[in-house]
Amino acid sequence: MPKILRPLDVYKLLPQTNCGKCGESTCMAFAARVADRAVDVKLCTPLLEDPKFKGKLQSVLELVRPPVKDVTIGVPPNHVVVGNKVVMYRHELTWYNPTAIAIDVTDEMDEKALIDRAKAVEAFVFERIGQPLRLNMIALRCTSGTPEKFAKASDLISKNVSLPLMLCSYDPNIMEEALIIVGNKRPLIYAATRDNWRDMLELASKYKCPVAISAPGDLNLLKSLAATFVDAGLEDLILDPGTFVRGDSLAETLNMFTMLRRAAIEKEDKAVGFPLLAVPAAVWMEAEGSEDEKKMMESYIASILMTRFADLMVMHSLDFWALMPVLVWRQNVYTDPRVPPSVKPGVYEIGKPGEMSPVFVTGNFALTYFLVKGDIENSKIDAYLVVADSEGISVESSVAGRRLTAEKFADAIKSSGLDKKLKKKVVVLPGRAARLSGELEELLPGWKVLVGPRDSSGIPDYAEKVLKKEL
Repeated sequence: MPKILRPLDVYKLLPQTNCGKCGESTCMAFAARVADRAVDVKLCTPLLEDPKFKGKLQSVLELVRPPVKDVTIGVPPNHVVVGNKVVMYRHELTWYNPTAIAIDVTDEMDEKALIDRAKAVEAFVFERIGQPLRLNMIALRCTSGTPEKFAKASDLISKNVSLPLMLCSYDPNIMEEALIIVGNKRPLIYAATRDNWRDMLELASKYKCPVAISAPGDLNLLKSLAATFVDAGLEDLILDPGTFVRGDSLAETLNMFTMLRRAAIEKEDKAVGFPLLAVPAAVWMEAEGSEDEKKMMESYIASILMTRFADLMVMHSLDFWALMPVLVWRQNVYTDPRVPPSVKPGVYEIGKPGEMSPVFVTGNFALTYFLVKGDIENSKIDAYLVVADSEGISVESSVAGRRLTAEKFADAIKSSGLDKKLKKKVVVLPGRAARLSGELEELLPGWKVLVGPRDSSGIPDYAEKVLKKEL
C-alpha cells in the first residue's frame, strides 16, 4: 500500500503564515497538495530560507521522503531524475519519474563514430499522442582499459551533446581521469563493488556525483554496501542487483528487483530505498542468436524489467523498431491512472478549412484525438475537428457510459461558432457513436449528420467514397 500522507500532518510542520509564496492561498491548501504528492514541499521558500524553521524543515522532509529516494543525474537543465517511487504498483497511486534509458558507447570507438552515435542518441525522438518520446542518457563504457582514452571520450561526448553521462569502469584511477574533466556535470559513477567501494566512495564524495552500487546476484552485499555509503553521508545511490538474461536466470533477475522494491516500500527498509538499475544490453554478451534476435530480446527484456521496477536501463540497440515498443510501454506505464490522457475540448483546424468544409466530431481521449487527426490529414481534405469532453475516455466507452452524449456533441458544435462560418453544414459522427445520430440531428437543425467509419483508419476511404458526394 502507498505511504499515506495526511494534509494535517504536513500542515503542522509548515510555517503556517499563509504567505502565498508557494502559489497556494493558504498553508493548508499547500499541505493538501503536498500530501497528494502533486507539488514538492520545497516550494515553501520560508521553510528553506528562515533559520527558525530548520527543525520543521528536517521533520517535513523526513515525512514526505518517498520510500524510493529520487536521484538526479546531470546538472539542470541537462539532467534526469530517477526514483521517487511511493507505491509498488502504479494502480495504487501512480509512478513518478519515468524509467531513464541510456544507450552505450565505448572509448575505443573512433572520434567520428563516437560523436555520431552520441548525437543520434540525443536526436532520437518520435511523437505519440502529442508527447515526444526520447532517450535520456549516454553510458560511456571503458573497454580500452586506458585512463587517457576514457577521459578523452568523456570530454568529446560532453562537448558535443547535452545528455547526462553514465561513466562505466570498475577502476577508480580510470574513473577519476574522466571525473577531472566532466565531474562538474554530475555524471553517474558506475560502479562501486566489493573490491573498489572505498575508492569509489571517495570519488563520489570528492566530485559530488551519484554512484551506482553493483553486487550481481548478492542482495545482502548490495544492501551492506548501500548502508556503508549512507553512513558516510552519501545518499545519491542507484542499486544494480545484476541483470541475467537467459532462462531461469531472467526469472531470478525479476525476483531480485521485486524483492528490493518490496523491501523498500512495503517493509520500509531505507537501506535499499534507492532507484534500481537494469542492463538489458547484457543480451549482447551472449554468444547465441543473430543480431536481430538480440535486438528483439533486448527490447522485450527492457519492457519486462521496466514493469518490474527498473528506474534506469542501459541498452545497446539504436534501431527504431527495437526502441519504439520500449518507449511506448514506458509512456503507458507512467501515465497517471488518476488522470486519463486527454486534450482540451474545442475546435481544431486540419489543413485550411473553409465555408464548405466538413466537420468531424470526436471525444477528448488523447489517443483518439491524435489518431483521428492523423487519419483526416491522410485523407488530404481540409476539415474542422470538434472535440467534445468525453472525460478523457474513448468514444465507445464514453458513449456506452453516457459520458459522451448527443447533447455534448451538439453543445460543442454550437460553441465552436461553425454554425456562422459554414454554408454547407455537414457533421461526421464517429461510427462507434452511431446510435446518437438521430438525436443529434434533432439538436442541430440545418445540419446533415453522417455516420463515419467505426475505425478512424477508414476515414481516407470514407472521404473519397462518401463524404465528397455530400459536399
